Amino acid sequence: MPFITSHMSVSLDGFVAGPDQSEDNPLGIDGIKVHHWHLDDPKHPVDDAFTQRLLGPRGAYIMGRNMFGPVRGEWGESDWRGWWGPEPPYHAPVFVLTHYTHDPIEMEGGTIFYFVDSFDGALAAATKAAGDQAIDVAGGASTVQQALRAGCLTELVLDIVPVLLGRGERLFDHVPHLAAEPVEVATSPLATHVVYRIEPSAGVAL
Repeated sequence: MPFITSHMSVSLDGFVAGPDQSEDNPLGIDGIKVHHWHLDDPKHPVDDAFTQRLLGPRGAYIMGRNMFGPVRGEWGESDWRGWWGPEPPYHAPVFVLTHYTHDPIEMEGGTIFYFVDSFDGALAAATKAAGDQAIDVAGGASTVQQALRAGCLTELVLDIVPVLLGRGERLFDHVPHLAAEPVEVATSPLATHVVYRIEPSAGVAL
């Protein structure tokens, strides 16, 4: 298996996005609060180092449809091409989980969005595309949960932000078991960054 990582910003009460996500509010109500550590400038040196880690090159990515965009159900006549403009930051194949078929979308800078109907299918395609490079499970919460249940993650990086969201998308819902060893911790005024090594046998299928 390739090296598979996931890097997620999370509130103290375990949410990676707030409620009521929409095109105008993609992270949900107050969801932006868990991302100030890497979005705001100037950055603390610790946050800058983990930002570079977050943006490091990968051979392929897996993400959920909600992370790709706000369109729900059938795609219809939608021309949605992601939140990131004409040149997304991935520069690699991105496999988007959806039950609805969609032709691949080729973007500038080497990003191609492919649409896949299962996590297992996305993982197999990402493994083939990545070669000897790492795969990143980019989110959102449901997709990371599927990765944890599948037991395929090698590493989980959490940027724990001292805010409470109260509602939204909780990272560890529907994860019945997690065997994680903290191997690195670094702090700044805005976040505590913890790198966990995940045991290969940690995932338990539901």
